[in-house]
Amino acid sequence: MSIVTPPPQTRARRLTGEQRRRQLIDVAAALFAERGFSSTTMDDVAEAAGVTKPLLYQHFSSKKALYLELVDEVANRILAAIAEATARAVGPRSQVEEGLRAYFALVVADPASFKLLYDRDHGGDEELGRAVRQVERALVGAIDPLIDAGLDAEHRVFLAAGLVGMAEGASLAWIDTRHVLLTDQSRKTESERLARRMSSMLWAGLRSVRAD
Repeated sequence: MSIVTPPPQTRARRLTGEQRRRQLIDVAAALFAERGFSSTTMDDVAEAAGVTKPLLYQHFSSKKALYLELVDEVANRILAAIAEATARAVGPRSQVEEGLRAYFALVVADPASFKLLYDRDHGGDEELGRAVRQVERALVGAIDPLIDAGLDAEHRVFLAAGLVGMAEGASLAWIDTRHVLLTDQSRKTESERLARRMSSMLWAGLRSVRAD
């Protein structure tokens, strides 16, 4: 007896609403990362997820709403991971190392989401641009308290913004040049390697900072 694969609409009913929403988010993240916001349509997302477009719109009212939720979710994951990692660190250098270890662990585990977060192809949409800048400001706010060198607030924010920009640039460079799929163990090894490289440079720079 032959086995007939059910159509996407039938398979969709087997997922709970939350499971379906999760699937749509994951599919959209991969498409946005690969094609950019402007070149991805809701038709593309629905087709890749194996659902009808009306079902997709039951979860997300528009492509912009879907993208904004993705950006918000990635940002929350980053901030939570950095906060948890730095809270258990002992001393300034350990905070820098642990924060970067947590950050690059997420980058290596989910490069598509990070490429999406740093995408600047918003088709001139100011709301999307503001959303990404808000994430960057939130990251600066998370890094600012870790810079303890007797500096005034403006100086700390300036340095924190520089560190965030460096981490962003390094992440995109790694994402654009990686060529092989990583196993769970190799992802851990790779994220540790990236964190060591970045933390050694940042710590050397922070040690030389003086109030002026």
